[in-house]
Amino acid sequence: MNNKEKIFVRKAAPENSARMVESIYGCKWSLTVYQLLANDVNRPGEMVRNVAGLTTKVLNQCLKRNVEFGILDKTVYNELPPRVEYHVTAFGEKFLGILAQLEALQDEIDGAHTHI
Repeated sequence: MNNKEKIFVRKAAPENSARMVESIYGCKWSLTVYQLLANDVNRPGEMVRNVAGLTTKVLNQCLKRNVEFGILDKTVYNELPPRVEYHVTAFGEKFLGILAQLEALQDEIDGAHTHI
């Protein structure tokens, strides 16, 4: 064997981050939630009222998943009636940047296909 030859080990996909992206894109409402948060709509009731077809049950599942991933932060205020708000975390900002890059890549792919 030549001294300059290298043996490479099979490279695997980044398991946790790939699963997170898949889970977020698999949730039909996550991208809508991010859009709402970007427009200062951060309370669940307000989100449901602003999006046709979005139910409280589905929204709560979506928000819970995003909090578990560390993308969103949940703030519960000690008030009556109870008030809950969601905000994007610093990690979430990084993650949303990656989603924006994926969207730009898809736009580029779509543009390339229209020129065929």
